[in-house]
Amino acid sequence: MKSSRLVSILLLLQTRGRMTAAQLAEELEVSVRTVYRDVDALSAAGVPLYGDAGHAGGYRLLDGYRTRLTGLTTDEAEALFLAGAPGPAAELGLGPVLAAAQLKVRAALPAELRAHADRISGRFHLDTPGWYAEDEEAPYLPTVAEAVWKNRILDVVYRRWRVPTDVRRRLEPYGLVSKAGRWYVVAGPGPRTYRVDQILELTLLDEEFTRPEGFDLAAHWTAYQRDFHDRLYRGEAVVRLAPGVRLPRAVSISAAPDGWTVARVPIESVEHAQGEFLRLGADIEVLEPPELRERMARTIAELAERYGNPVSPCGD
Repeated sequence: MKSSRLVSILLLLQTRGRMTAAQLAEELEVSVRTVYRDVDALSAAGVPLYGDAGHAGGYRLLDGYRTRLTGLTTDEAEALFLAGAPGPAAELGLGPVLAAAQLKVRAALPAELRAHADRISGRFHLDTPGWYAEDEEAPYLPTVAEAVWKNRILDVVYRRWRVPTDVRRRLEPYGLVSKAGRWYVVAGPGPRTYRVDQILELTLLDEEFTRPEGFDLAAHWTAYQRDFHDRLYRGEAVVRLAPGVRLPRAVSISAAPDGWTVARVPIESVEHAQGEFLRLGADIEVLEPPELRERMARTIAELAERYGNPVSPCGD
């Protein structure tokens, strides 16, 4: 563990520059005292590592010093090749770049690690879209990615679900997210989230924007999804479920001797829930709310009447 931690300190200082003992301790999840001991060990081994005191102090490597350590373990080599997603990279216009980078890393690996990396490539393949999802054309994705990299403002015509459907927007793209095979751009002002495949027209402006200090794309997306689900499931239904039947997000309340279960289920709306519950046929009974139970009963009665009447042969 200590040797791995020493390598991590070297690589952190090499890539980030000056760092305090507290920053290193937080990054490595150890105590500041442990960092002090590790720094002393590196210095004793001849690593040109210097510490500056004061408010702007910290540890740093001698200018121009670069470690030649590869430091890759078997697990790290496997994870590196597993993380390389050729589909999203190609959509961003980075397919050849990813292939070239993996080729260089593979060539630099020892024979044993190279064999592990090849095993990963041959046994795991990442395919993010769902089975029944159609491919969404996003012709402007590479340009949006360029704007994200270069902090350039986008002038777009965007199609949304409510009227007026086609609107013009001036976007400051902070980052791109791939979710279930579909690309989203998180952009200011706001920030707000836009589907890239719904951009109808796009102009990459010469004007640059200033990215908000401390903006964390992953944290923002996690909060956005949580808020989205909270807004999506605004209602609740109580249902009886036949033995073995399960519903996503359902919370069991009680079980009957016959095996049926009473459960509480978040729903988007009465209309949406009706369609979802009808798919279960006789394996579900809606107890609450009354409006949903009445709609289910009315629809089922209409279906029974329709299918109860004999159908005349064609042409009669």
